[in-house]
Amino acid sequence: MPSGEYDPEAVEAKWQDRWVDEDTYAYRGESVDPNTAFSIDSPPPTVSGSLHWGHVYGFTLQDFVARFNRMRGNDVFFPFGYDDNGIASERLTEDELDVRHQDYERREFQKMCREVCQEYEAEFTEKMQSLGISIDWDETYQTISPEVQRISQLSFIDLYDQGREYRQRAPAIWCPECETAISQVETEDDERDSHFHDIEFGVAGSDESFVISTTRPELLPACVAVFVHPDDDENQYLVGETAEIPLFGQEVPVIADERVDMETGSGIVMCCTFGDQTDIEWYQAHDLDLRIAIDESGTLTDVAGEYAGLSSEEAREEIVADLGEEGSLLDRRAITHTVNVHERCGTPVEFLVKDQWYIELLDKTDEYLEAGRQMDWYPEKMFTRYKNWIEGLQWDWSISRQRSSGIPFPVWYCGECEHVVVADREDLPVDPLSDDPPVDTCPECGHDELVPEDDVFDTWATSSLTPLINAGWDWNGEEMEIERPQLYPFDVRPQGHDIISFWLFHTVVKCYEHTGEVPFDSVMINGMVLDQNREKMSKSKGNIVAPDEVVSKYPVDAARYWAAGSAVGDDLPYSEKGLRAGEKLLRKLWNASKLVESLTEDAPEEFDHDDLREIDRWLLASLDREIEFVTEKLENREFSKARDRVRSFFWHTFCDDYLEIAKQRVRDGGDDSAAYTLETAHRRFVKLFAPILAHAAEELWRDMHDAESSVHRASWPEPLGLDADVAAGETAMDVVGALRKYKSDNQLSMNADLDTVEVYGDIAGFEEDIRRVMHVETLEAFDDRPEIESVVTGVDLDYSLVGPEFGSQVSDIESAIAQGDYDVENGTLRAAGVELDAEMFEVNEERRYSGEGEMVEAGETPIVVRD
Repeated sequence: MPSGEYDPEAVEAKWQDRWVDEDTYAYRGESVDPNTAFSIDSPPPTVSGSLHWGHVYGFTLQDFVARFNRMRGNDVFFPFGYDDNGIASERLTEDELDVRHQDYERREFQKMCREVCQEYEAEFTEKMQSLGISIDWDETYQTISPEVQRISQLSFIDLYDQGREYRQRAPAIWCPECETAISQVETEDDERDSHFHDIEFGVAGSDESFVISTTRPELLPACVAVFVHPDDDENQYLVGETAEIPLFGQEVPVIADERVDMETGSGIVMCCTFGDQTDIEWYQAHDLDLRIAIDESGTLTDVAGEYAGLSSEEAREEIVADLGEEGSLLDRRAITHTVNVHERCGTPVEFLVKDQWYIELLDKTDEYLEAGRQMDWYPEKMFTRYKNWIEGLQWDWSISRQRSSGIPFPVWYCGECEHVVVADREDLPVDPLSDDPPVDTCPECGHDELVPEDDVFDTWATSSLTPLINAGWDWNGEEMEIERPQLYPFDVRPQGHDIISFWLFHTVVKCYEHTGEVPFDSVMINGMVLDQNREKMSKSKGNIVAPDEVVSKYPVDAARYWAAGSAVGDDLPYSEKGLRAGEKLLRKLWNASKLVESLTEDAPEEFDHDDLREIDRWLLASLDREIEFVTEKLENREFSKARDRVRSFFWHTFCDDYLEIAKQRVRDGGDDSAAYTLETAHRRFVKLFAPILAHAAEELWRDMHDAESSVHRASWPEPLGLDADVAAGETAMDVVGALRKYKSDNQLSMNADLDTVEVYGDIAGFEEDIRRVMHVETLEAFDDRPEIESVVTGVDLDYSLVGPEFGSQVSDIESAIAQGDYDVENGTLRAAGVELDAEMFEVNEERRYSGEGEMVEAGETPIVVRD
């Protein structure tokens, strides 16, 4: 029996350990029917540091889905991954060990990464278990493990064989800080302070000149053309001429092109290889020269002459100073503009020409969009983000990265003809830097030198395979097959809205190309956790809330209660008020359970429902309706509506109203109908609370209902199908509440006797229960209404309308109303000799009872109390 105060610290730690020890949440794998296997493609957190509150929030929402579906009889597959294959883990290792990856042989540095990441992964496991997330810990994976490396390399070979991959020397988005290519999805816009520089260019062979405005004068040595818009009549005379680049002296053509933004700067633009996406388009469209002025580390090259070796920022300042000294700098003014930066480190990106591997995307965007439409989206509005990303794509997917920590491309190149040699599937995983190629000579030309590819895959090229990793996709010697087809497609992909373009889109692409199917039946998108000022949490702002800090002050179940408080997809501010509300509910559930236990020690296990008292039948029938509502909301991932509904019904209808009535009945005479109803209702409440208040529900279930098995493996409650007069029962509960308030307002104890109570509404079958619980000597119910008149108690004016219309007369109108010298007829107020239209005022009315006794109102039902 629950005793004493609820001790969440002891209860939660006990069940967290037992759930793991007893494999409570293990995927049984017994079902081969995809309709009974429920698979969750949970996001593997990036191993870049400690877990943050956003991880807690996202995984808690996933846990609601897992626990609910487990109780619905599904065999739930809920794995956990560690995303330790990427630049984030590489930078973590560099920071932790104070090293640079460039200073080590790849396998040596990868070993260092594994050791650092293992420490954080152990912490991840401990934290997730301490938060009660119902993960199957036998189903874990690392994105750098040999098994996952094999699947990632198989993916590359499969797409290569399909003709969906190509290698090309082309402009790539480059991060100078991380010294690696990145994809479009890894960039973001950032507002930065900068300067516009008005620079005078000369026209070759003449004394004429023109002005170009630029934020990047350090790109002058890379200038290969000047562009003018075809509709720019003022500058059209320059088209066909040759421009002279100040300071550097190269001569470049002036060309007309409609991509010029006439509204920015002077309307004349220099093209540098490469400053931005438009430069690349011009380079390709007009077959321009290639002048690379900035290298992989953001340092100026020999093309920049005397500025070679300077960083781009240093070169900018020196070039600007020299332009000023030369007389070519006409103006320099401060601006704020949008800069494309690497989302990982915040460094402005460059565009460099590199040999890179790409996955084709742009030729199939319509198919990928249709694949997205085949999935159910929770919330539906998030599909728009997916759609907008696809419609805005400008690049194929660059999957090459120039890093040390990552999965190698299983590729060698002929040293003579550059023919691509791909590893055999049976040999995977391989590292071309240390493993031999599958052939001794080039199959194309017979040359005997094969050069290993030293690039590694983009992180997302592997993370995008998580459904196939978990479903056991592999080469069987003849073809690719899925070991656990009942899991695929996965039932739900839960993730944050910030990585729709990263993880979700790339997963759709990869899985669609490999299997011909969409990888998920549904997508559940959660929002971000904000601070109490509704700002995004970030280390730089210092507003991060650590999970340890929260659970040291509040029960884990209180945090789970808070997490259920937002519509899925919406950002959720961290709120200690929400945590305290969860804590209060836990105390209420615990204390009410102690009372129920004391009242149901002799409750019959079975009871003929036809013999139930009317109020007991009503309570269980009403609970049926709540079960149907909560079930539907959980199915649709509307956690906050489910949470609030079950909380309200339990707290108010069950505890405040019914429990008080049933308590008295049981104590007065061992009422079996009441005891059975209390036992049945409590059992069902514990199940309804179980997905959210996971620990408290388990403690109560084991203590009061079934010591041998977990509530999280119990069946979800189904409606009992009882018929009851629900309306009469609700009216009866309103009457009890109104009489309780009447006693409180009149400073009477709840046990004080009331002589006579008249109820003007239908409470048939509930009269005796009301009378007994509220200590009423005589209770009478009537179908009609007592004599009640509506009395006008005042008039409120809308001064925003009355003031402008009547000006100085307003005070006279107010005086007339105060003295009662007015009348209202047909929606018009007449006072002080003027008429006011209906929208200018509001009449306040009060219902008054003039008969014997005092009237109180129970919702729409009048009650008269007589002493």
